[in-house]
Amino acid sequence: MLAAKLRKEFDGLVAVDDLDLRMGRGLLYGMIGPNGSGKTTAIKMLVGLLRPTAGTASVLGEKVPVRRNIHRMGYMPQEMAIYADLTVHENLELFGELYSMERRAFSERARALLRMVDLEGRRDSLVSQLSGGMKHRVSLACALVHDPEVVFLDEPTVGVDPELRAGFWKYFADLKAGGKTVVLTTHYMDEAVRCDVVGMMRSGRLMAEGPPRALMEATGTADLESAFLSYARRSDA
Repeated sequence: MLAAKLRKEFDGLVAVDDLDLRMGRGLLYGMIGPNGSGKTTAIKMLVGLLRPTAGTASVLGEKVPVRRNIHRMGYMPQEMAIYADLTVHENLELFGELYSMERRAFSERARALLRMVDLEGRRDSLVSQLSGGMKHRVSLACALVHDPEVVFLDEPTVGVDPELRAGFWKYFADLKAGGKTVVLTTHYMDEAVRCDVVGMMRSGRLMAEGPPRALMEATGTADLESAFLSYARRSDA
């Protein structure tokens, strides 16, 4: 996956400024930064939902956007992209059909995902009857239902209790171990340290990038939050 000088402006406001990224397969990459730092805009450009003002991006060897690669990619947006008037399982079925999944493969995958997001008991519940956290979990399952090669997750653990968050991260690690590329955004610094590589976003720019431990060592700090603040001070100097 490559991004070269990606830039996005909205009515003259620069949301992402000259973003360069390079990611190989089997990588767990975390974008961290405060609200408004450009994380979500960057993800939307990488999946082809936003056209960049300048620069280019390619995923799975193809310039974004490319329709033939859609079935090889999974995307979980920050906003809910599921249907409130359908049940949990019906939402999964819909996404499975969109990706032309075979019935048997879908059934096995749906069972595994409902178990992973701890919603087996709410399989036949309308999404409108679920809590915000549960809806978030359904959205994650829908993004993964077709077993994509590259997964983009925008704040996947917001509203999820600590125990389930730990389970999600184990699953993300399993995806990586299986050769998948996982790109996620988070503002939980304790989560970000589990990533192979972290990109620190601020005011639309990538301040620093590297393995969490290397970023902490480079700033002489004991945790990732302190490292982020150190890089922020440097960028202001």
